[in-house]
Amino acid sequence: QVQLVESGGGLVQAGGSLGLSCAASGSIASINTMGWYRQAPGKQRELVASITSGGSTNYADSVKGRFTISRNNAKNTVYLQMSSLKPEDTAGYYCRIATQLGRLYWGQGTQVTVSS
Repeated sequence: QVQLVESGGGLVQAGGSLGLSCAASGSIASINTMGWYRQAPGKQRELVASITSGGSTNYADSVKGRFTISRNNAKNTVYLQMSSLKPEDTAGYYCRIATQLGRLYWGQGTQVTVSS
């Protein structure tokens, strides 16, 4: 059984910062890509940022220059550092991992609320 445990969400004022983390545990084949997605009420889930096992990163245009994704392969953990937060960043944030066998696993989600 694979578990993804997220932490770090909360309430922050616009312009502030928050950090998220997601730790994977269980019977996991080698992890390839780790990523963060978000979903606001009434909207589709969208990719925020992803990072490959080699460290290549990809960001949504809306967060470039404000968010930084990183990972610790030894700990099977992915991080998302968010700064200069805007009210439109308010959403449930979900981590996802893709294994080298092609399996996808999702975290339970953590809420980020940015007040204006």
